[in-house]
Amino acid sequence: MKNFLITITILFLSITAFSQDIQYVRRIIEKLASPDFHGRGYVENGDGVAAKYISEEIELIGLQQFNGSWFQKFTMPVNTFPSHMQMAINGKELKPGIDYLVHASSNSIRGNYHIAWINKKVVEYKDALNNMLSNDLSDYFIAIDTTGIDNPIIKEFVKYIIDENPAQARGIIEVVPGNLTSRPSLVKKDFPFIQIVKGILEPENEEMIKLRVKSKFKRKYKTQNVMAFIPGEVDSFMVFTAHYDHIGRMGAATYFPGANDNASGSAMILDLARYYKNKAEKPHYSIAFIWFAAEEAGLLGSKFYTEHPIFPLSKIKQLWNLDLMGSGEDGIKVVNGSVFTREFDLLKSINAEKNYLKKVASRGAAANSDHYFFSEKGVHSFFIYTMGTYKEYHNIYDKADGLPLNEYEDIFRLLVDFMNHEGLYN
Repeated sequence: MKNFLITITILFLSITAFSQDIQYVRRIIEKLASPDFHGRGYVENGDGVAAKYISEEIELIGLQQFNGSWFQKFTMPVNTFPSHMQMAINGKELKPGIDYLVHASSNSIRGNYHIAWINKKVVEYKDALNNMLSNDLSDYFIAIDTTGIDNPIIKEFVKYIIDENPAQARGIIEVVPGNLTSRPSLVKKDFPFIQIVKGILEPENEEMIKLRVKSKFKRKYKTQNVMAFIPGEVDSFMVFTAHYDHIGRMGAATYFPGANDNASGSAMILDLARYYKNKAEKPHYSIAFIWFAAEEAGLLGSKFYTEHPIFPLSKIKQLWNLDLMGSGEDGIKVVNGSVFTREFDLLKSINAEKNYLKKVASRGAAANSDHYFFSEKGVHSFFIYTMGTYKEYHNIYDKADGLPLNEYEDIFRLLVDFMNHEGLYN
């Protein structure tokens, strides 16, 4: 009876620990995705606020610093929208992030403008498109709707107009279906580019748009990677990474929370750090935890790290990059699974044995997150993201309260089991 009670107690404590972990993760996600962090971008020092918060957490956990600091600092160019943001059609105010987005490369603008359309009706008439573009459009915005346009040459030409504005119109509007998505820009163009939800502008109507946008280009914005480690028995590293940055703000009133992308991955490696720090025994390999900046701007933080590594990249035994960890009911995808097959086969066999996740799917090499520059330099690197019904991405709806985390505990256990597997040490 006594042994039975001990077994039940241990089981209860184990379950409680995992329950406490996921509550900790939810608290971290809610914090990182809150308005106080400004979308973890480049307005109001949002990414700096997030980096400071993460460093305070890892200090509480009791991790060790590399070279006496939690941070690896670098600079980057970025275009920002710190204040004014207004758009109206015929006097009706539109809602930023819901009705329209200002593209991150846009210049400042203030005024009222006519609209010239490029859509299926225009391109079907011979020479109509060229005639329109040959007119003086300096007081016009070109509105582009590619719905129903199947000609690849016309589509490529339209893309050229969006990118380069060859007619020197005052700006470009692209009509898009569904949710509006954004990402940062490292450049500032000399014209504004607006995306607007289909149905708000109508080509048959004589419509005037009113715009007020203030952009500010920062040539050397100061940012930082955040790093810490737990020393192991041997001088090699297992590495967990996640990017903590997101899109930031678009004007004073609109921000992108980034709960799934990637407060979820940032929180998970904090949770892993807590788990390994609280273990009684010293890990065989040292374990490094790195939160990268500027992933959304083009993997800049991880690129900088691989060019200025804190310890030799040759000492990394395995790197796990965790991004979009908020769901998982359909399993996980493992980028580089078909590249590093020995490690992937081990991960898959552990999952099959423990019946954790519905699927552990392999994917080839891809430059789609912070693992990329490591694997390009020969480091065995996996990028894991979850698959499921949660689809909010780079929009204003990726909020903490909608994030299911329905397979969080199983993904956590799978990673821990992999790290503990004796096959790693052969």
